[in-house]
Amino acid sequence: MPGTIPKLMNAVWYEANGDAADVLVHGEMPVPQPAAGEVLVRVGASGVNPSDVKARAGSRPMGFDRIIPHSDGAGTVEAVGKGVDPGLKGKRIYLRNGQWQRANGTAAQYISLDAGLVHPLPDNVSFETGAALGIPALTAAYAVLKDGPVDGETVLIHGAGGTVARLAVQIAVDAGARVIATTGDMAKSGAITALGAEAVLDYRDPDLVATVAEVAGAGGVGRIIDAEVGANLATSIGILRPKGVLVGYGSVLRPVTELPFLQMMFKNLTLSSILVYLVSDDEAAAYADVVNDMLERGVLEVPVARVFPLAETAAAHRMVEGETRHGAVIVKTA
Repeated sequence: MPGTIPKLMNAVWYEANGDAADVLVHGEMPVPQPAAGEVLVRVGASGVNPSDVKARAGSRPMGFDRIIPHSDGAGTVEAVGKGVDPGLKGKRIYLRNGQWQRANGTAAQYISLDAGLVHPLPDNVSFETGAALGIPALTAAYAVLKDGPVDGETVLIHGAGGTVARLAVQIAVDAGARVIATTGDMAKSGAITALGAEAVLDYRDPDLVATVAEVAGAGGVGRIIDAEVGANLATSIGILRPKGVLVGYGSVLRPVTELPFLQMMFKNLTLSSILVYLVSDDEAAAYADVVNDMLERGVLEVPVARVFPLAETAAAHRMVEGETRHGAVIVKTA
């Protein structure tokens, strides 16, 4: 149950963009108070996403004089603002959008945020695992399920060694899809197959379109989920069957690309770009229900690569930037 709320909390923040070691500050600041419609969460663990480290480095304007980074986290609701169900007090939750268009994220012992941004955390899931769910797991569920059921569909998931794609493989398989996965590191193929993928292919294969067609069979591939839409667009168009859907949640390698519209038109394809930050609370709750159901049944693997103490948040950022990890990077705030 909620305890006494202190006046000050430990937090990490930055007041200018730059290298993590140069700009991240660890210190104390006042505990926030929940406004109307908000909850106050005692953060047990904070998730570090690539978007967090890119924002700190300067990928987008700061927008605020001081920023507590990180949008994902997990913990316990300690207090509620006006208009919020008091029954939420004491509940274990994970949260999303902690620092999306806001100054104060989860790299702190407490965060106040809109009550619609928190989701129940199953009792069998640790705060460290919960802190890895918000953006990655809900993005994966959104990408797999946004256009309707996938039961009986053949779904191709690119880059299945990555965090979001790895979760998407599991969600698609659990939803009844037949999954074909790709990776640039075939040493990961066994681990990806263990998640339920029927086949794991090298996305650098120059004959990938033909190889996928052979694996998919007569029904073809009805949906592709991809974090690098621009780089893979030509092969995706070749792979998708008529009326197929390409769901993209990133395009870092080729952010600007030419759209071969006529090729897409003559296959009646749909290109769908998604950003989980912008889903409605009701949509997010529905995707969270899918994730939670799998967690409760013990069929969703959410690997955590390393847990850092709050004072070592800069090291956590460097680990995410290094891109050599196999799982989420977490900061323990308690």
